[in-house]
Amino acid sequence: MKRGMLPLNALRAFEATARLGRMTDAADALGVTYSAVSRQIRGLEAQLGVALFEGPRNRLKPSRAALALLEPLTEAFDGIEEAVNRVIQDRHSTLDVSCSGTLMMRWLIPRLLGFQRAHPEIEVRLTANDGPVEFRRQRLDAAIRVGRPPWELPSAITLFDEQVGPVARPDLVADVAAPADLAALPRLHTRTRRAAWPDWCAGSGLSLPAGGQEYEHFYFMLEAATAGLGVAIAPKVLVQDDLDSGRLAAPFGFTDSGLAYVLLLPDDARPEARVFGTWLRDTAAAPSLPLGRAAI
Repeated sequence: MKRGMLPLNALRAFEATARLGRMTDAADALGVTYSAVSRQIRGLEAQLGVALFEGPRNRLKPSRAALALLEPLTEAFDGIEEAVNRVIQDRHSTLDVSCSGTLMMRWLIPRLLGFQRAHPEIEVRLTANDGPVEFRRQRLDAAIRVGRPPWELPSAITLFDEQVGPVARPDLVADVAAPADLAALPRLHTRTRRAAWPDWCAGSGLSLPAGGQEYEHFYFMLEAATAGLGVAIAPKVLVQDDLDSGRLAAPFGFTDSGLAYVLLLPDDARPEARVFGTWLRDTAAAPSLPLGRAAI
């Protein structure tokens, strides 16, 4: 029988019935009525000139001809299903991207609308993580990390060099004229970067007494700073929107920390991941935007 003459609907009804064992189950799987399945199978038997099932309706048993037909049909329909799903996935791809929770909330998410508008066919799924990257085990397409160059992975796209400095609510540092004046203000720390204040003081030639409030996460510390609870040492990229909106002030600017933010890609990175990498690099190089606006 030529391809153009194949009774595809009847073959689907037969394959589902033989695979599932009952016409009612086949009807449910195909989204049609029991009578429709029964009619398709009777028509197929008439067209082929063989009986496909034996026994009562509630205990159908495939005939020898049916068994010969079932396996290649199931393989064919499985192949069609896989091919269709692959086309759908290629059109609507999902990228799994990992980065630190603070960078995600304070920099990436506010700008992600620009990528969605430019590439609506690519969905970015974010995971908060700043640990070692193992692409295959973690099933990641890309990861944003901060560290000290050079990076071992060849597929590393530098986003920006990190600059850090003291930040606080503007009214808290309104009378601060020199770095030494910070000694009179409460200082905020985070467990993830306990050396932030000592490093900044060393680079500024300043000596401040120990002490201050420590927070478990970077994000908590920055929220405390915007609430007026003290002064924090923060990377500029994490507080740029707050500086632009006037929620935070940086009385002494920022200095290089020696670290850099990079996008890491596997050697066999998908084309969609490289598209995301190009957009991320261009967004990082663009001038900062007012809080709440996305780069498009």
